[in-house]
Amino acid sequence: MPTRKPDPDAAAADPAAVDALPPLGDGVRSRLRRVTLAQQAFERSIQRTLAVDAMGLAAMDHLVTAGPTTPTELAGRLGISTAAMSLVLNRLEAAGHAHRERHPSDGRKLVVTAADRSSEAAHAAVLPVITGIEEVIASMGDADRATVQDFLDRLVAVYEDATPRHAPEAP
Repeated sequence: MPTRKPDPDAAAADPAAVDALPPLGDGVRSRLRRVTLAQQAFERSIQRTLAVDAMGLAAMDHLVTAGPTTPTELAGRLGISTAAMSLVLNRLEAAGHAHRERHPSDGRKLVVTAADRSSEAAHAAVLPVITGIEEVIASMGDADRATVQDFLDRLVAVYEDATPRHAPEAP
């Protein structure tokens, strides 16, 4: 009796089906899955540390890395409506993670800024991972680094090609 091959399309819909796919490149797929799961677990730990939900963490990430911005710009970066962004910002403000102020040159606009204490807490939480990744990269030779960069660029392209493009929402 012939055995059925696992369906890659089913794997996209069912995470358990990913494990049923044959291994690729000496366990590359399983290692990528482990990286993804480790990153997700790490993000959940930061959410617990900062007492925010996933969207609040995403907003904090943008505020900490890119600096102050308007709620509309932040909503666009996160791909959510301005109404949803208002709810996220309300929760962040209530927790003391961010504050809204009038725009310095256009008083009709608001600017959202991450609270210093929250920025410092987020930075302290991610510093071990940033440092660890930098150490791994530094330990690689130029040829290995080029191979990994090419591999990662190609993976990013796969995700970008598979991600539907939506028109930006009107503010």
